[in-house]
Amino acid sequence: MATVTTTLRLGTRASALATTQSQTVADAITAATGVAVELVPISTEGDRSSQAIQQLGGTGVFVAALREALLAGEVDLAVHSYKDLPTAPAPGLILAAVPDREDPRDALVARDGKVLGELPAGATVGTGSPRRIAQLEALGLGLVPVPIRGNVDTRLGKVAAGELDAVVVAAAGLRRLGRIDEATELLDPLQMLPAPAQGALAVECRAGDTALAGLLAEVLDDAHARAAVGAERAVLATLEAGCSAPVGALADVVSDLTDDGRIVDRVLLRAVVGTADGALVRASATGDLDGVEELGAALAAELLDLAGGSYRSDHDASVPHSVRDGRPAPDQELAAVREAASPAPPQIVPSGVDR
Repeated sequence: MATVTTTLRLGTRASALATTQSQTVADAITAATGVAVELVPISTEGDRSSQAIQQLGGTGVFVAALREALLAGEVDLAVHSYKDLPTAPAPGLILAAVPDREDPRDALVARDGKVLGELPAGATVGTGSPRRIAQLEALGLGLVPVPIRGNVDTRLGKVAAGELDAVVVAAAGLRRLGRIDEATELLDPLQMLPAPAQGALAVECRAGDTALAGLLAEVLDDAHARAAVGAERAVLATLEAGCSAPVGALADVVSDLTDDGRIVDRVLLRAVVGTADGALVRASATGDLDGVEELGAALAAELLDLAGGSYRSDHDASVPHSVRDGRPAPDQELAAVREAASPAPPQIVPSGVDR
């Protein structure tokens, strides 16, 4: 194991959830190595503003200040909610570890202990996520999504005060805060696929700190969590959609039996994307652990084919990628995506379009 002899400064957002999950990482490092870890709370743009994430610039508003502190040498490592990270790598930094993943599902917290199917038509459901809104509307229950922002206390407080009939939040946050009993239903991914990387943490350090990077990888990294999240994020990257776009993805590492009778671990990936006309396009794929990025890219290409010209995205159109201006890229670019998935193409199962 690589050695680190000085107290480590861990950069974290200042919210109760962020400091709780960062303290979990700090405690794991100390327990394994004996090295003291000090939390350094850092205010981010997303924490200081009450505007919608899309108005603040989308993906990255919760991580930019942490990354700046890392690069400036003010902290030695940073812990992020992985779903907050932009899909593009950050120059000078390395993703040193993806710890064991918490529950990736969404959770409903509703008045009177109701589950989703018990909410009457017209019931107000608080969420600031276009992904959640698109999937709620696709259920056809007549629910009324209400955009909200704020920490867990703020969101759940709106239900307790009678301002909303329910809210949808990440189950991982409730579990980490010891409040999972307040959820009235854990939403099945068949109803609502979570955001790519939901429930996962990302631990970053400077690329040049090789001893620290090695220590973090050895102590914290979970290979299955990293593979699953890598597949989900590859869908997001290929669609060029940020965390505010209507894209859901969930990967599970499952045991599979090969033709010659061997048991191997493979990745089962499911994804959904919203279209401009309010429909949802779904597909799934399976692939090898060592090809998760190719698996995600190929599944995203299949989603683009299924969506036709109606895919919608909140991406920055100035950056060339697989999707531009809410339309599928030219055929040759989609072909390039598929070619990147060779030589072992995944088994893709299109699930069609929900309207």
